Amino acid sequence: MSPIVLLSILHLLFLSCVTKDESMNLHEYQGKEILNSFGVDIQRGIVAQTSEEAVAAAKKLTEETGTSWHVIKAQVHAGGRGKGGGVKLAKSLEDVARISGEIIGMQLITPQTSAEGKTVHQVLVAEDVYYPGASEPQEFYISVLLNRATGRNMIMYSTEGGMDIETVAEQTPELIFTEEIDPAVGLQGFQARKIAFNLGLSGQAFKQMTKFVAALYQAYVGSDASLFEINPVLKTSDDRVIAVDAKVTLDDNALFRHKDYEALRDIREENPVEVEAKAVGLNYVDLDGNVGCMVNGAGLAMATMDLIKQAGGEPANFLDVGGTADAERVETAFNLILKDPNVKAILVNIFGGIVRCDRVAQGIVDAYKNMGTIEVPIIVRLQGTNADIAKKLIDESGLDVHSAIEFQEAADKVQAVLA
Repeated sequence: MSPIVLLSILHLLFLSCVTKDESMNLHEYQGKEILNSFGVDIQRGIVAQTSEEAVAAAKKLTEETGTSWHVIKAQVHAGGRGKGGGVKLAKSLEDVARISGEIIGMQLITPQTSAEGKTVHQVLVAEDVYYPGASEPQEFYISVLLNRATGRNMIMYSTEGGMDIETVAEQTPELIFTEEIDPAVGLQGFQARKIAFNLGLSGQAFKQMTKFVAALYQAYVGSDASLFEINPVLKTSDDRVIAVDAKVTLDDNALFRHKDYEALRDIREENPVEVEAKAVGLNYVDLDGNVGCMVNGAGLAMATMDLIKQAGGEPANFLDVGGTADAERVETAFNLILKDPNVKAILVNIFGGIVRCDRVAQGIVDAYKNMGTIEVPIIVRLQGTNADIAKKLIDESGLDVHSAIEFQEAADKVQAVLA
């Protein structure tokens, strides 16, 4: 596999971690619970929401595992927590209380968060697995994801665990391996053994790694995940192979098969506007641009974002109102878009197939009047059934709304209001 293809796959992997549309991210402790339910050996830990709970968790872990040191890990939906001060080693119960108190409530900034960071609401108090023994511990990287280019699941792995995998791919791509799985037969034993061999393992560690890989793949398939990323996978000094971290993304479309997984959703970690949109049945994804989009249909939404780019703007969101666009729904959509202070204009692009354009236009007019003054210009393109009547309704409304019928006309008006 060429470095260019490899980096493209890694880019998709990164997007799958941070993209919220049709996916649900889990906390580390939740991902580990799923892994353990499929027989994957994990670094044991207990989640805590206060420093007092953290101390109690540390005492319990000491009783159960014999560990005297503990790792305190911030639980947020972002990687690179250690770089932001969200993962620290506690060598005493006093350290556990102090460190957990410092981490809980902090604004954790990592390479995968916004500049504002994320508020830490809880920590995972985990056992220390880097204990002395007969051999040196080793860290590996293993992930399971879909290779969209081939339509097959793929295990990506490397000897360079504990590092940013994108950096490894860029600087030493020869240290990253991939193994594709035929969906008709699933992961084969020889493939698990090949992975263990390429990681340089032998003896008991080799057997443990083949067992780990098989269980990890079963967890990925069995939970209907879109990503399992374990970094690092640790070979301990006594040749155990365990998941020290777990980044798990579940497929929203498969949650009907896993009712218990739905309860794992932590809306505190999700974009509040996206949460609000989902509650009222709107498909909304927040983006970084300056032109708000309101459309009906995902394909039209993608075309609309291309249109905005061609007009010199950047899409501020993906918002699909579906087949219904009455005044109440349009008003809700406008309010969602206008929560973004970066929005300088709104483009409404509706194809009147299921719904008549004149009804949509009346809904826009009613919503606009009900909301009062809207500070940003609105461009409305309605095409389809009764598009001419809809344009007349918009033009004669007396509101600060610019109507269009053709795609290019809408693009020109977007460009004009942004100038």
